Amino acid sequence: MASYHLSVSTVSRGRGQSAVAGAAYRAGETLHCEREGVTHDYSRKGGVETAFVLAPSEAPVWASERNALWNAAEGAEGRKNSVVAREWRLALPSELSSEKRVALAEGFGRELVERYGVAVDVAVHAPHREGDDRNWHAHLLTTTREVGSDGFGAKTRVLDAAKTGGVEIEVMRAVWAQAQNQAYRVAGIDASVDHRSLEAQREDALERGDVVLAEVLDREPEPRLGVAATNVERKAAREAAVEGRDYAPVTERGQAVVAIRAIRYEVEMVLADWKSARDRAVSAYGVAREEGAGRIGAAIEAIRAVREPQGREHDGAEDRALERVRAAAEKLKEEDRSEERGDGRNEDDKGIEKRKEPQEERYEEMEREDRAERLAIERNSRDRGFER
Repeated sequence: MASYHLSVSTVSRGRGQSAVAGAAYRAGETLHCEREGVTHDYSRKGGVETAFVLAPSEAPVWASERNALWNAAEGAEGRKNSVVAREWRLALPSELSSEKRVALAEGFGRELVERYGVAVDVAVHAPHREGDDRNWHAHLLTTTREVGSDGFGAKTRVLDAAKTGGVEIEVMRAVWAQAQNQAYRVAGIDASVDHRSLEAQREDALERGDVVLAEVLDREPEPRLGVAATNVERKAAREAAVEGRDYAPVTERGQAVVAIRAIRYEVEMVLADWKSARDRAVSAYGVAREEGAGRIGAAIEAIRAVREPQGREHDGAEDRALERVRAAAEKLKEEDRSEERGDGRNEDDKGIEKRKEPQEERYEEMEREDRAERLAIERNSRDRGFER
């Protein structure tokens, strides 16, 4: 199932954070922070598929070198509570190849470079070995100042201001959704994502008359598992694997998440079968009409199309769809009889437009791993005698 996630956060000196430390961790490299006088060594960190820096074409050469870039970013800020970097976290489509995922992350990074004139440090991460194996994601660490031929310039206030920051982020959320959907189309994958909230998508579906999609979207967002519960569940999963038994959630939150996912899956499968039966009926009805069949004859063809086996276990969804088609056929018969009686009730024959159902799901696993990464940086900083 296609999933969407984009979130933005800041790296703030006021919270004891360091752009150099953050860049080192995300890239899995060793960087020396001149401001702190500390070397951050994360060269043994696993899971980093690739990391690279993107900078404006007119930027100095040093802006494309990670250690120089982030030390310069730290040096450009004089206040003790300065925001020294901004991070964009993206869920990458697991359905794509590794090369296409990297290209997708790079493309979004270049969008940030072009729109805001900043330098972007891109790190593509593989799924955690004990997490969801679909959790490919990218961390894009950007400077908070424009980078020109003379080095750092003005702050990107459009992202900082209360009136414009939220608007800009929403624009980029839409850009990321469009880029992901374009990648699906190019790869020939029948999937799509939507950056909007579930409620906004549901209202749009109802306005378009797509009651099936509206039903799928009529749910609460999945609750977050949290770092502590994630660690407990991972330990339980390891123990179950060692003992040769099936893993079952052990925390209340973990049990709630699994239960909600199971219910959502069942609902989506039933509605998907119903939609499939409906679409087959609509298609068969349209073909029959084009070949000269009357409305009743076309309705009969629609019924036959619904009854054709589709290789799935019969669960009643098609029967319900069949009843709807039969009801529609009876209505058509009544209209024909009314026309013969001269009642004047001759409505236009309206087809049913097929809708493409978008999918949305957040990669909560990515957010949990990101929080774990931040904790690891904090622990590393404390070990070296300072608070990040």
